[in-house]
Amino acid sequence: MPILRLVAGRVLFSILTLLIVSLIVFSVLEVLPGDVATRILGRDATPEALDLLRAKLGLDDPAPVRYLHWLAGLLSGDLGQSLVSSRPVTEILAPRIYNTILLSAYAFLLYLPLTLVPALIQAVRRDRPVDHAFSVLTLVLLSVPDFLLATILLFTFVVVVPVLPAISLVDHSSSAVDYLRAMTLPALTLAIVMAVYAVRMLRDNLIEVLDSDYVRMAELKGLSAKRVLLRHALPNALVPTLNITALNLAYLVGGVVVVEKVFSYPGFGSLLVDSLQLRDLPVIETTVMIAALVYVGANLVADIAAILLNPRLRTAS
Repeated sequence: MPILRLVAGRVLFSILTLLIVSLIVFSVLEVLPGDVATRILGRDATPEALDLLRAKLGLDDPAPVRYLHWLAGLLSGDLGQSLVSSRPVTEILAPRIYNTILLSAYAFLLYLPLTLVPALIQAVRRDRPVDHAFSVLTLVLLSVPDFLLATILLFTFVVVVPVLPAISLVDHSSSAVDYLRAMTLPALTLAIVMAVYAVRMLRDNLIEVLDSDYVRMAELKGLSAKRVLLRHALPNALVPTLNITALNLAYLVGGVVVVEKVFSYPGFGSLLVDSLQLRDLPVIETTVMIAALVYVGANLVADIAAILLNPRLRTAS
């Protein structure tokens, strides 16, 4: 079937992309300055001690051998051990990934209404004051960096209206309410950052679809404005927005470093920064590959969803 061939081709292309990313990540880390053995033993360590530790950590093997060994471990699920703490990488990553998944899910739930509601209002009330007001607001938010938006929300809901905690620290002993309170500000920051990009595109797509012939035909048949908007216009207008949503999903996993640092949230992004500072190569390589996997997977899902939602794409495939 044409659709199955298309999906299979996209999957193979995604696998090739991940393989290229793994090679690039390994190569970039190889040329970075610094040495794990020196960081562990200190600058006063003797050359003999450094050589012994490098041999123990496998750092004295040729780069191609270490790459193939690492790639084989990734494919088999063996992520190795941290060079700094000697703990399994899976043990280090598990709680951080759990925290980031919770934060990402919360942010995505906020992202949906923050995107759909303004775009629908603007499309229905195009070129009216409410449309212009939302357009100005989105432009202003587009120009605000992540850390500044996070700081503004922090000041607003911690200092001016003290209803939320300033530091989003959570651990295994935290309750659901503790997690909810700790994640609200970082999740709201992420949701706003993602929504401002999607609102403008969805608004323009909705206006274009509402002016199309098949929508006008549905209106002439006597269908209600609400049904025409939600059943006929919105599904087709969502198709071009899926790629932005896919990028936003990838951003939630790999691009939350700034937000997590501002709110001291113990997630995936902050772990990557800490690992880079320590030159903990197995942890760095694994975190980057997980982020790449999410990015490629999100785009693959977006492409497939676009084909399923748009009959013209199914015919073309």
